[in-house]
Amino acid sequence: MVIIDEQLYLKKVKKNSSIFFQSSQDTDISKNSMIKTSKKISKAKAIEIYTSLLLPRQIEERMLNLLRQNKISKWFSGIGQEAVAVGVTLSSKNEDFILPMHRNLGVFTTRKVPFYPLFCQLFGKADGFSGGRERSFHFGTLEHNIVGMISHLAAMMPVADGFALASKIRKKDSVAFSFCGDGATSEGDFHEALNLAAVWKLPVVFVIENNGYGLSTPTNEQFACEKLSDRAKGYGMKGFHIDGNNILEVMETIEKARKLALKGEPVLIEAKTFRMRGHEEASGTHYVPDILFKDWAEKDPILRFEQFLENEGYADQKEFEKIKEEVKASFKKDLDKALKADEPVWNKEKELGAVYAEAPTSKPAPSNGKKVERRFVDAIQAGLKQAFEEDDSTIILGQDIAEYGGVFKITEGFLEQFGVDRVRNTPIIESGALGAALGLSYAGMNPVVEMQFSDFISCGFNQIVNNIAKSHYRWSPAVNMTIRAPHGGGVGAGPFHSQSPEGWFMQIPGLKVVVPATVEDAQNLLYSSMFDPNPVLFFEHKKLYRSIREDVSEKAVYEPLGKAKVRREGTDATIVTYGMGVWWALETAEELAKEGISLEVIDLRTLLPLDLETIKTSVAKTHKVLLLQEPSLTMGPMAEISALISEHCFEELDAPVIRCGSLDMPIPFNKALEDEFLKRNVFEEKVKKLINY
Repeated sequence: MVIIDEQLYLKKVKKNSSIFFQSSQDTDISKNSMIKTSKKISKAKAIEIYTSLLLPRQIEERMLNLLRQNKISKWFSGIGQEAVAVGVTLSSKNEDFILPMHRNLGVFTTRKVPFYPLFCQLFGKADGFSGGRERSFHFGTLEHNIVGMISHLAAMMPVADGFALASKIRKKDSVAFSFCGDGATSEGDFHEALNLAAVWKLPVVFVIENNGYGLSTPTNEQFACEKLSDRAKGYGMKGFHIDGNNILEVMETIEKARKLALKGEPVLIEAKTFRMRGHEEASGTHYVPDILFKDWAEKDPILRFEQFLENEGYADQKEFEKIKEEVKASFKKDLDKALKADEPVWNKEKELGAVYAEAPTSKPAPSNGKKVERRFVDAIQAGLKQAFEEDDSTIILGQDIAEYGGVFKITEGFLEQFGVDRVRNTPIIESGALGAALGLSYAGMNPVVEMQFSDFISCGFNQIVNNIAKSHYRWSPAVNMTIRAPHGGGVGAGPFHSQSPEGWFMQIPGLKVVVPATVEDAQNLLYSSMFDPNPVLFFEHKKLYRSIREDVSEKAVYEPLGKAKVRREGTDATIVTYGMGVWWALETAEELAKEGISLEVIDLRTLLPLDLETIKTSVAKTHKVLLLQEPSLTMGPMAEISALISEHCFEELDAPVIRCGSLDMPIPFNKALEDEFLKRNVFEEKVKKLINY
């Protein structure tokens, strides 16, 4: 421990109000303040509260012993701040959703999550909720309406908005409670989640456990406002600043907050508390002054509630000891069983099979056989609209998609046909919208998120790659959601509206990445994406929107994602491409056919999962291959495909694998410069070089 001069420290506290709660000078949570309540609590209820407080404390003390015995690898202690998690859960309803953090063991124990699988989860055993794929509280159990965290802290707060929106649309008496620490309040997802909740008037309550430190960084180095709860005013929300070590105050505040939230008034609660151990056990507590431990030990929530019980005449020290022994006995058998439980056994097929939810192989076709002429943009609108008509749980979120119909007018008329609940303008919050969509999916809805331009998807990268993509493998049911992203150059839109970022996501298992090239695929693959029980990134080329048209079935037809198509048969070389590249390849193949050159053109259609078999079959036929992509050459989609062909088709090749892509530079705005960047004119030269090898 760091030993400091107490008087100097108290002077510093008095001078710097941003660490206002860190000493006994803080009158509203002083060691002498007695727990008071505005309403009478029966003895039975009081003992229930006491038992609920004791349970996570007793489990934690045992876990710390097991940590010292190397029987668990890590522990994030919530000792000292149990009143927040327990108080929130006791005052919520079973139909409410709770999104806790890693110090909220009390949420799980108070919701009566069975001890045995819970302990197996904490130990990384096979019978845990994630089967050993996840650590501690990085899991959920929708049976108990609990959705656990990911390491990126505030990332789950927009997910709470999704649960709350689903409850509001369905007119359910259900609120979402989302926890975060003081450190997470600096993250973008915190602000996006609060703003979205306020704008949409969602039944959600955000609870900040302000324990004084974000890992080792004290609050005076994290925020300059006096109280974090004051931030509620900036979003037009209700805010409460409470003593988080007074469980009765926590419970009363949660009851008020829940009523407000159900009336469309989301709430931000700052609960002042303190963790009596380090961020996690390995980090120690050397950065915390000794005086804080002394002060806060006297404000311990269990100690204070025992004083309340004694003052009310409900229990004495002898009764306390008896209850403690009963609590210890309540979980001992399951804990001992979990310690002896089986470790996970590696099974490659099982693990890989858990990455994706199984998609249907077919779906009844509503087609009446009628053909209509549609443009690429019309086909996307038609496929989207058909899914909306067939499944009333379908909902779309995005910027300017309601009255305005989206910047490309894909959702024009949707608001009038499907209503404001299902066609929702969002603020400019890519991450917040994606997180909310994940919550909607967990709640059983079928969300679509429109990225106004695919370039902006970078603002939601964490939600996609760490939360959405990994969820099903980690613990969750299928995540059925579709992310639409207009991409591509050739329209003179410059470096921030012309990128093709689809290759960024090819290395993220759990996602499906779809890039249609034809009008028919635009219609059918979008429709299919919306009925695939996995998160799908659907990239739509802006230049194709209104430049191609085709006779297609009036109704979209479902097909499983992940199958390439041979767009043109050939014998001299194989062109593997997708999206706009398909049209470049077909045009070039048509021209070169006049010179006696026969090109086979493969349209990948999906980059993840990749149809390697179709590629291998074609390479075995032509023995030469050129890989064409619109994005910059380095680390683009074709780099991976080139490696796969070299690995799997080496003996079939009569020439090196050649790639053709754009230059390694940002996309310029000027049309003449953009044309040179895209290097469309180089493609034919490279084909001839390959043929003549």
